[in-house]
Amino acid sequence: MLLLQNLSYIHPNQDLLFEHINLTVNNHDKVALIGHNGAGKSTLLKIIAGELQPSYGQVLCDTKPYYIPQIFGQFNHLTVAQALQVENKLDALKKILTGDVSEENLNLLDDDWTIEERCAESMNYWQLTDLDLSQKMGTLSGGQKTKVVLAGISIHQPPLVLLDEPSNHLDSESRQLLYRFIQSTPSTLVVVSHDRKLLNSLDTICEMSKGGITRYGGNYDFYAEQKRIETNALNQDIQSREKALRKAKEKERETLQRQQKLDARGKKKQKKAGVARIMINTLRNNAENSTSKLKEVHAEKIGGLSNELRELRNELSDLDKMKFGFDNSALHRGKILFDTAKLNYKYGDDFLWQEDLTLQITSGERIALKGSNGSGKTTLIKLILGTLDPQIGTVYRAAGNSVYIDQDYSLIDNNLTVYEQAQRFNVSALQEHEIKIRLNRFLFAKEYWDKPNSTLSGGEKMRLMLCCLTINTQSPDLIVLDEPTNNLDIQNVEILTAAINEYQGTLIVVSHDEYFLEQINSQKEIRL
Repeated sequence: MLLLQNLSYIHPNQDLLFEHINLTVNNHDKVALIGHNGAGKSTLLKIIAGELQPSYGQVLCDTKPYYIPQIFGQFNHLTVAQALQVENKLDALKKILTGDVSEENLNLLDDDWTIEERCAESMNYWQLTDLDLSQKMGTLSGGQKTKVVLAGISIHQPPLVLLDEPSNHLDSESRQLLYRFIQSTPSTLVVVSHDRKLLNSLDTICEMSKGGITRYGGNYDFYAEQKRIETNALNQDIQSREKALRKAKEKERETLQRQQKLDARGKKKQKKAGVARIMINTLRNNAENSTSKLKEVHAEKIGGLSNELRELRNELSDLDKMKFGFDNSALHRGKILFDTAKLNYKYGDDFLWQEDLTLQITSGERIALKGSNGSGKTTLIKLILGTLDPQIGTVYRAAGNSVYIDQDYSLIDNNLTVYEQAQRFNVSALQEHEIKIRLNRFLFAKEYWDKPNSTLSGGEKMRLMLCCLTINTQSPDLIVLDEPTNNLDIQNVEILTAAINEYQGTLIVVSHDEYFLEQINSQKEIRL
């Protein structure tokens, strides 16, 4: 069992990351930990793993966790066997089998006579049979490194496993292996991930924020439905408060108008009756005091309703606050944008594709571009966009306005401020206030306008990129997205999904995230 009791973590610069984290994970539970980027999910995993100490609170755990971080660069100097922490056992077993039955070798092996078989079985499951255990981790791709450390779970069979974004560097085939493994392993799992297909294979979703953890007893689809119900209830509360505020303002106006009429009538009567000036002044002061009290009563009520409304609106997710407003592409649906016959490209002496490519892309299509690492997806994108020319074959291109958005959002210039970046896309000479209205629509309020782009998070850069696309008078004819969800939390993935679904132009997406591809209604597949 894993028990987190009132955990808090304060950065060395004294900024509070999170507080009051309480969580119980029972044996064999499979728990997802989700939350916005910066909520502290990875830090919490490090605290559970013992790599960081909490500022307050405690972690109670009856076993040492097997921890798989997001980044594996720290293993680059190790061999595969060293990274898997099996080198000494395998060496000892090899020596024992060749007759060196020393006490040292027996102690190193520790009666683990099946270690070699488990290594072979696990490497085979993760399709790593072509790797040598003596190979350096630094020579492997990101996906291979991930699969190596995942293989360690089956080899060591730990009771508790902590996984931080395990699918980030995996291609579609390897993700399928991961999903099957998660469903079949008897280990207790705590998983940080934004991969919604993976999250659907877990039985509990825990949403983390600065103020604690909210537990949802179900997979991601159950969680999403509960959030939808909560959002609907919140929107109803907001509408109710808006209605009450309108009524309160109307009531204030009517009451003050009525009071002003009564005061005016009173003055006329006093003049006709010849009331003394001193008495008139007294009556006027009384009337003014009465009006002032009425104003205070109504102002207090209106102020209270306004504060409640502001607090409720602050509870809305970023997605519910945003307005996209993409214009349509000028191209009619079905127009041929890219057409090629017997296309290929050569690196060195070898052509990239065994068979020459013949394909056609028409306006309005939503295409998923798939293939393993090294299959030529990036090269094909460059050929489509015209930044490369084929070495054999014919190419026809008709997309005049194309945008390529990679996972690092390199179209965002880190040397500019947020406002300067938006202005760079202002080809239609919008006025300054119109640019700032667009920025506000994408949640870039006044305090962001002079902020350097270099300080923005991945999600903020994605929102700024989307904002810049709406500033053009016309949406691009073609948008190419290259692994767009890799560095985004779930909420920012949902923002991106909503924006893409509002865009009516042609879309090409390179992604291993099948759930994302389903949500954006990709209808055609190009597989390399």
